[in-house]
Amino acid sequence: AIPPLSTGRRGRPRRRPDKLHADKAYEAKARRQECRARGIVPRIARKGIESSQKLGRHRWVVERTHAWFNRFRRLPVRYERRADIYDAFTTLAASLITLKQIRRFC
Repeated sequence: AIPPLSTGRRGRPRRRPDKLHADKAYEAKARRQECRARGIVPRIARKGIESSQKLGRHRWVVERTHAWFNRFRRLPVRYERRADIYDAFTTLAASLITLKQIRRFC
């Protein structure tokens, strides 16, 4: 009569985002309908109407982080065949990036 503690899936429970920020390349009625069907508010710039400047301030964080990872030569082009080795290099890169950011603020 006691329910199980977990659903059997590892990790934290998945959640949908509240909003989706995208540029004009994703502007289509179908994309907006897909977002709304999933309960996500689309923030997509419209061609010829809105400028994408407002959306850019949210996107630069992701693009900056990708640029940080691309500084590690092994990551942009995957030379390793084994996934665990590639994952180890990605984890090492994330650790070094974090350490560099901590040093900036301390």
